[in-house]
Amino acid sequence: MQKLYPDATAALEGLLHDGMLIASGGFGLCGIPERLLDAIQASGVKDLTFASNNAGIDNEGIGKLLRTKQVKKMISSYVGENKEFERQYLAGELEVEFCPQGTLAERMRAGGAGIPGFYTKTGVGTQVAEGKEVKSFDGEDYILERGIFADLSIVKAWKADETGNLVFRKTARNFNLPAATCGKACVVEVEEVVPAGSLDPDCIHLPGVYVQRMVVGAPYNKKIEFTTTRERESA
Repeated sequence: MQKLYPDATAALEGLLHDGMLIASGGFGLCGIPERLLDAIQASGVKDLTFASNNAGIDNEGIGKLLRTKQVKKMISSYVGENKEFERQYLAGELEVEFCPQGTLAERMRAGGAGIPGFYTKTGVGTQVAEGKEVKSFDGEDYILERGIFADLSIVKAWKADETGNLVFRKTARNFNLPAATCGKACVVEVEEVVPAGSLDPDCIHLPGVYVQRMVVGAPYNKKIEFTTTRERESA
């Protein structure tokens, strides 16, 4: 099965439709599938729901799709440093489902494992628990969280072989691995594709069975999400 496509637009052909749920890897600007996000923006598809740790920043990552009003709902755990996100949320233009970070990762992992729901103590007694089933185990309360079953997964990896086995680069692994498993189809952008059999099996983070399509997105420009500097001391 040929998994490598010439560009992001070709890799997403036939997979996009209005109103779909997309699980997206990345954390801030680290490990985001930026070529695929650009192709989704260019496609004009709308009323999207994104399950992602956050929405990037203004005009980067999912933030680009917020600017073009293609996102209807975000399932996220962190939404700071994105003024357009804040504006749309406060104006009632964007629906937001806040989810604790570990719970969000587990919801994606559960969806990838075919698990419809699980109980967790995280959020018990807070707004996170509102409207959710509460069950007691050994005298402790737990809330029921639903697994995420996405229409499409989009992720960014460092290396892939021709069969789709993936290796992520350090902290850029973040939400990419659980996001990759929970979609009906998984499209991956990578920095490099190597021949099948050339990756050490013990170093593969995600087996190629989860990957349907790939595209090489390199070269990339390293973007800084938030720069903090100190004033130069006088001589």
